[in-house]
Amino acid sequence: MINVRAAIALDASSMARLLNVIIAEGGTTALTKPVTGSDIQDRMNASDGRSAWHVAVNEAEEVVGFQWIASATYLPAEAAEIATFVQVGQTGLGIGSKLFKATTAAAKDIGYKWINANIRADNEGGLIYYQSRGFVDYGRIEDYELADGTLVDKVLKRYDL
Repeated sequence: MINVRAAIALDASSMARLLNVIIAEGGTTALTKPVTGSDIQDRMNASDGRSAWHVAVNEAEEVVGFQWIASATYLPAEAAEIATFVQVGQTGLGIGSKLFKATTAAAKDIGYKWINANIRADNEGGLIYYQSRGFVDYGRIEDYELADGTLVDKVLKRYDL
């Protein structure tokens, strides 16, 4: 049984561990360097009051996924940026669907009108996930340079609330 709840500071280390496995595997996130629980906590605390963080936890209260939305300087005020991470080996089990239900409710409460997703063009799972939620393509960034110098294309997807 997977439950979704608002993320709290005590979740940050578990979220970082989950994310670091994804980063180490490569190919699905623009992040290239490991993160710490403090990094996650700092990101959560840096909110301008227009972010929402949710975790998916199993029966043992272990984090198996998380999703966040936040404002971004490159987006208009009515749009939120989204990021989704699910434990390696646990995709396709409905974790992302449960997270997205909580996130869209929070986005509406905050006052956002749409959600933006930037997905690596080579991240087939991410493209399928956001497409299945109802996101539509609206743009593309070619030759986006990751922190390690790797160039990737990014697909821009939009979900209207």
